[in-house]
Parts: sequence; C-alpha cells; structure tokens
Amino acid sequence: MTDQPVCLTLIVPHRLREEVFDYLAEQIDLVSGFTASHVAGHGGEVQLHTAAERVQGHADQAMVQVILARNDATRLLERLGVSFAGAKLVYWAMPVTEFGKID
Repeated sequence: MTDQPVCLTLIVPHRLREEVFDYLAEQIDLVSGFTASHVAGHGGEVQLHTAAERVQGHADQAMVQVILARNDATRLLERLGVSFAGAKLVYWAMPVTEFGKID
C-alpha cells in the first residue's frame, strides 16, 4: 500500500495560534511547510473565550493546512496530542490526488 498524501487540517484557537505555528515549524522531519488562515468557528461545542467573541457569536480561530504523507500525518497528530493535550484542537485529514508547483 502506498503512503498516499493527505491534507491535514487543524483548527486552532486564536490564543494558541503562534504556539502551534512555532511547534509545526520545529517538526522539520514531518512538516516542510504549512498554510494558515483566519477563520470564524461556529457551533454548540465552540468555546467563546472573549467578550468580543460572545458579541460576534463566533470564535476567532486559525485554520492550518499541511500536505504530508498519511503516515507522517498520523505521527504529527500523535505529537500534537502530547504537546497540546487538553487544547481540544479539531482536525481532519483528506486524501490529496494531486500536489505540485506551477513554475
């Protein structure tokens, strides 16, 4: 079985954003780079930490996406589980059928 690439998506509370970014940048054996963007979290299980979030009705979060081999994604999730235990990071992985650069 081939180690198909996946897009690992992490949803990170705003308060942990820089810490997670720094952590991912340190995982040079698994992560060659990542993309991050600002997102608004909605739903019954989303915690609204600040007065501004309660007024807006959504949580300020970061969405981080990493393309890596499925086995590496599993290893990265294990590491994140240890380093960010209790942080309630949300994640999902989706198969990537193509990945490259247009020069």
